[in-house]
Amino acid sequence: MDLEITHDRTGHRFETTVDGAVCAIDYTLAGGVMNIHHTGVPSAVEGRGIASALMKAATDAARDEGWKIKPSCSYAAAWMKRHPEAADLLA
Repeated sequence: MDLEITHDRTGHRFETTVDGAVCAIDYTLAGGVMNIHHTGVPSAVEGRGIASALMKAATDAARDEGWKIKPSCSYAAAWMKRHPEAADLLA
């Protein structure tokens, strides 16, 4: 699935819309640490790898910006454990 994911830097959010459903990751940023505190994919579109794509976009952005990541939501924490290639980003 090819998703168009946008990064709203002011709103601290990564977002995409799939079949009319808004899917997003929300984070805060302080001291160079991106605290991912919410991952939301409506049940109507879950199971398509959308949350994983959002996390990939978030980790790519963190790497580009030189940020570390604190995965506060359960999905973000589980994703980080499943993707050891992103372990160097953990705060």
